[in-house]
Amino acid sequence: MTGANRPAWATIPVDEERYRPLYARLLGLRFVNPGGVLCFLFFEGAIALAVLLALAELVSWWAVLVLPAVVAAMVKLNDMVAAIVVRSAALVPEQERDRFRRQMEPVVGRARVEWVSHSVPGVVITADPLPPPRRTNPSD
Repeated sequence: MTGANRPAWATIPVDEERYRPLYARLLGLRFVNPGGVLCFLFFEGAIALAVLLALAELVSWWAVLVLPAVVAAMVKLNDMVAAIVVRSAALVPEQERDRFRRQMEPVVGRARVEWVSHSVPGVVITADPLPPPRRTNPSD
């Protein structure tokens, strides 16, 4: 892909396009940016899995061709969904984004806790000695 026909919201700069794995370039991924190991697992891992399933006679040998194609279609579909999400998020006004950020802001350490002595199990509140336990044996 050249820089002329790439949209402005694409996440991969044109300069870095040539350093991406071949798998990602062939699928034309714009938002999902798998690394080399993940591309290896997507393609060669799918082939290896299909071969193992075919050797175990769980699937036909056609799975060696079909499974990598299905995995590639799922990766491309994931990229397309990510594009839709990014475009819809760009349409949200800044005021709405700020309100959402305020609502989703974590409040760890800000909660008030009232100290109620009887609600804390296992904590000794007084130092008075405990009375001896009563025996339930009737012969005493």
